[in-house]
Amino acid sequence: MIQGLRRSLLVASALAVLFASAATAAENKILGSWRVVSAVANPETDNILPYGPKPQGMLVFAPDMHYIAVLHDPRIPRFGSDARGGGTAEENAAAMAGAIGFYGTYTVDENGEFSGNTVEGSTFPNWIGSARTTEQLRLTVDGDRMRETFTRPGGLRIVIEWERVR
Repeated sequence: MIQGLRRSLLVASALAVLFASAATAAENKILGSWRVVSAVANPETDNILPYGPKPQGMLVFAPDMHYIAVLHDPRIPRFGSDARGGGTAEENAAAMAGAIGFYGTYTVDENGEFSGNTVEGSTFPNWIGSARTTEQLRLTVDGDRMRETFTRPGGLRIVIEWERVR
């Protein structure tokens, strides 16, 4: 009888600790789907629009800590050929310069804020395998808006505004 009571108390204590830690765990603030609102390079000086004046794209952060991002300039002309590998040098260059797609894993800190990512695949092969922390990439959430800021290796500062998809 006493042994059964001890087991029940141990189980109850373990459950209390589990529920207390779950209640204090921070919500993943970037979780979900985001639609691009704007993308600007060097906004303080040059105001370059790498994906055009009305960029399109999505950024999705999944609960399993994977993400996928696709951004593009909707003004990129269609290829003359319907075969994906049949583009001319000019068509391929325009598509490469005006679009990016990549995916990988991400982490959040104890406050539920973005703390880093690793690129597992990308349409720009040089990014594959790269890892970024908040020193290289910042994602700041304010309600249903998220601001992404980073600096490319050449010094170009990028600011992308996202809106949560509801």
